[in-house]
Amino acid sequence: MLQFRYPSTVKPVRVALVEPVAYQGAVMVFPGFAGRIQGRDAFIAGFRDFCENAIVHQFVQWGHQIDVAGETVVVNFGYEMFYERSAERYHATGRDLWVFAKHGTGWLAVWRTMLDLNETAA
Repeated sequence: MLQFRYPSTVKPVRVALVEPVAYQGAVMVFPGFAGRIQGRDAFIAGFRDFCENAIVHQFVQWGHQIDVAGETVVVNFGYEMFYERSAERYHATGRDLWVFAKHGTGWLAVWRTMLDLNETAA
C-alpha cells in the first residue's frame, strides 16, 4: 500500500525525506523542461543545495492528487512559498509533480518536475 505523507508543517524540502526514496537513476526535469539532471546523487544534491542556502519563511501546499497505475504512482500538489536566498526574498507558486515506482516492498522516486512555476521577488 502506498502511503504518501508530506505534512504541511515540514520545510518543503528536507534531504532526510528524499534520500531514502530516491531511485538510483532518478531524474529531475527543470521547470519549463529547460534541462534535466539524472542520477540519485545529482537528484539529492539539488535538495541539499536548497536546504543549505535558503531560508523558508512560509510554505503552504494544497490539492494533493495521487494516481496509481499498477506499480507506478503519480503525486502532485500545488504550493506557495516565501523564501530567502543570497539575501534576496522570493515568492514562488506552482505544482510539484513526482513519479514513484514500486521497488520490492517500497516506493522510490524516479522522476520529478515543477509545473506552472511562477517566481517573483518578494
